[in-house]
Amino acid sequence: MSAVSRLSVNVNAIAMLRNRRDLPWPSVTGLAAIAMEAGAKGITVHPRPDERHIRKTDVFELAELIEDRFPNKELCLEGYPSPDFLKLVEEARPEQVLFVPDDPEQTTSDHGWDFSSDTGALETAIAAAKEWAITVSLFCDPDAAAPEHAARLGAERIEIYTGPYGACYDDPALAAKELEKVVSTGEAATACGLGVNAGHDLTVDNIPALIAKAPFIREMSIGHGFTADALIHGFAESVRRFRNSMGEL
Repeated sequence: MSAVSRLSVNVNAIAMLRNRRDLPWPSVTGLAAIAMEAGAKGITVHPRPDERHIRKTDVFELAELIEDRFPNKELCLEGYPSPDFLKLVEEARPEQVLFVPDDPEQTTSDHGWDFSSDTGALETAIAAAKEWAITVSLFCDPDAAAPEHAARLGAERIEIYTGPYGACYDDPALAAKELEKVVSTGEAATACGLGVNAGHDLTVDNIPALIAKAPFIREMSIGHGFTADALIHGFAESVRRFRNSMGEL
């Protein structure tokens, strides 16, 4: 029997492609279903205020899909804890929420929280999510000092920003240094009693080294790299490929 999956497939890129036309394909829910049928742990989406990829309607359709067909899978909503986003979280009731410090105009999440200045907004958001019985994760830079702050705020998990590690695909020496930062951050989180997620620019090529040194990672949220792989191999086969890179198959 295969191990429990760590893979949460981010389908933002699918929504972005669909939004190029006023048509319902490629189907966000259809491809999410294929990913979960193939063994993905769940689905991650980052609905932005301008709905340039994931729309609010997608969030509710994905929540309904999981409730009706995949009750053992998870939906993770990612976003800045604005009042509008918190309202969406309250209405959709995902299994997990990942709070990120993004400006609405950012192309993608590219840095973790500054815990010296952002605590007010986070405390309010974390308290609200806990009232709704939703697991809270905070986006953190690869910095071993960050998890203690996240734990103090009441988060249950962190997601380590692995972009700097992923960016070193052509520089093995620098990749090793960035990997150590990720691992030390995860170890610090574990010591604080936090669950550890990871995400950004992870691929079938760079995941094995990461999971070998950080087997405690519970979840990897992968969108761009997964979608690029799926354009070649297909959604179901890419689930297998990524899970295999995680040592699960």
